[in-house]
Amino acid sequence: MAYSAADDRYDLIPYRRTGRSGLDLPAVSLGLWQNFGEDKGIETQRAILRRAFDRGVTHFDLANNYGPPYGSAESNFGQVFAADFRPYRDELIISTKAGYDMWPGPYGNNGSRKYLLASLDQSLERTGLDYVDIFFSHRADPRTPLEETMGALHTAVQSGRALYAGISSYSPSRTREAARILGELGTPLLIHQPSYSMFNRWIEDGLLSTLDELGVGCIAFSPLAQGLLTSRYLDGVPGDARAARDGSMSRTMLSEATLGHVRALNEIASGRGQSLAQLALAWALRDPRVTSVLLGASSVEQLDDNLDALGNLAFTEAELAAIDEHAVEADINLWAESSAVE
Repeated sequence: MAYSAADDRYDLIPYRRTGRSGLDLPAVSLGLWQNFGEDKGIETQRAILRRAFDRGVTHFDLANNYGPPYGSAESNFGQVFAADFRPYRDELIISTKAGYDMWPGPYGNNGSRKYLLASLDQSLERTGLDYVDIFFSHRADPRTPLEETMGALHTAVQSGRALYAGISSYSPSRTREAARILGELGTPLLIHQPSYSMFNRWIEDGLLSTLDELGVGCIAFSPLAQGLLTSRYLDGVPGDARAARDGSMSRTMLSEATLGHVRALNEIASGRGQSLAQLALAWALRDPRVTSVLLGASSVEQLDDNLDALGNLAFTEAELAAIDEHAVEADINLWAESSAVE
């Protein structure tokens, strides 16, 4: 059955300006890091993507090695795009990234010009797109000159394969230098994609103020702390949870102290008439310097529940003070090595 987007989609979600650019992003964007590989049926993926756009989510975020296996999230997205979204291409912001391991050998990883531009060409082939809206350097690479990595982003934009350049998990000082290099080349740095959540607040120590000063947007990924800031772990670790299998979360992250904070935050959420996930998303958006948060979804129902966070974004001073008692570092920043590179 042919897809026709909801007529009221732009009335359902707030949009925020990305730094000092001309680009608006939805307050919540859909990330395809999890649930869009071969481990999830294509019809479920299609339903999630359709529902997101119907609710005004115009930004879909990918990376070359999202899956599993690597590349499959882009391929699956390309299949859905061809079937449903091609007529809406000019209403969509589609981003992808390169920087982590993608193929064997010395040219399939890190931040070289060789890797980044080859990866972008492969991403375009998998997605069936003529260009992506944002192309990110996925992580800082201390072994490659920053001029080379930023030069590759500049080439991506100048060649028409991307409209904007972005970086992910860069330190404040390296972000400043990246913005300087790109500015001198004539391709402004549009946006930074850092990890950020109640249990991973590193961007508050310098990065947010740096981005604000530079006029660079901020799109926060993992605002639910890899699922920790949801109801899944209130009563222990369910067998199908990410922490129960090999992946981006381990049981070592689920200390009793951390779970105590989770339960306390859940009580605060209940007092606001929200789920814990809704509270976590609203909290991450409390700062106007955060352009958007990247949300994953395994089902339409989960997507809807989390997008409903946008119905209550206001906080009292008392609520923020109560949250601060439990929004503490929980040693879950898997990307700290990248953001420590100066």
